[in-house]
Amino acid sequence: MTISKFLDPKNDFAFKRIFGTEKNQDILIDFINAVTGFEGEERIQTVSFLKTSQDPDIAYRKQSLVDVLCADEQGRQYIIEMQVARTTDFEKRAQYYAAKAYAQQLQRGEGYEQLKAIIFVAITDFVMFADEADYKSRHRLLNDETYAHKLKDFSFTFLELPKFTKTVDELENVIERWVYFFKHAEETREQDIGRIAGEDPAILRAYEELNRFSWTDIELNTYEGEEKRERDEKAVLAAKLEDAEARGEAKGKAEVAKNLLRAGVDLNLIASTTQLSLDELKQLQEEL
Repeated sequence: MTISKFLDPKNDFAFKRIFGTEKNQDILIDFINAVTGFEGEERIQTVSFLKTSQDPDIAYRKQSLVDVLCADEQGRQYIIEMQVARTTDFEKRAQYYAAKAYAQQLQRGEGYEQLKAIIFVAITDFVMFADEADYKSRHRLLNDETYAHKLKDFSFTFLELPKFTKTVDELENVIERWVYFFKHAEETREQDIGRIAGEDPAILRAYEELNRFSWTDIELNTYEGEEKRERDEKAVLAAKLEDAEARGEAKGKAEVAKNLLRAGVDLNLIASTTQLSLDELKQLQEEL
């Protein structure tokens, strides 16, 4: 089997390598400007990385709540998240992260006028909003009656990769090129990189960061460890189902499904593991 030259940017370790390091801040800046559509004086020129752990207990265990947290020269903060597995509470988590970052801006004695905007951006490898066709959606606080945008300090942008179906030849702008990169980087042929990146050098640099032949053995082991962790999680779910069936429990699948629903596991993953339909799972959700 031919080994792909490029690794998967959706892998947690690879994602942080590309977008969460000082040496690659030009890549992060390009991506943020593309997602936000900032123009003129609004465009980001520099970013400073902030601590990604917002909870003392998480920090103690050297884990992070968010993938990338940074601020631009105007003080606006950006939370950039790559989310591969669908969890039932992701929308609430996004709002929690944003609210937490907003509240932690103020030092003791400072006034509320010091608070700056929080811009949350998530790339999801699953469909979040099944009733919306577009792969990109932006959510802000608007007046219910007039749609006036007075409360401007929060915005949430979601890029849903499964909804993006354009081919290389159909890419029209920078954000589409970035989304294509996230979805197809691992299967990209080297001769196609120029067509994918267009005139954007940051996307070329992002591909360079994914070149497996420039990674050390330690880095590759870490990358593969992240992949193994995801596979192990799926194996654990399958084992729970087999155990329930082996004990001959008539309601084994439903009980396993309920436990997984309580844990916030992706509905599609539960469905594939338990062989229950999405309608059956939604009915179980209502019973919890």
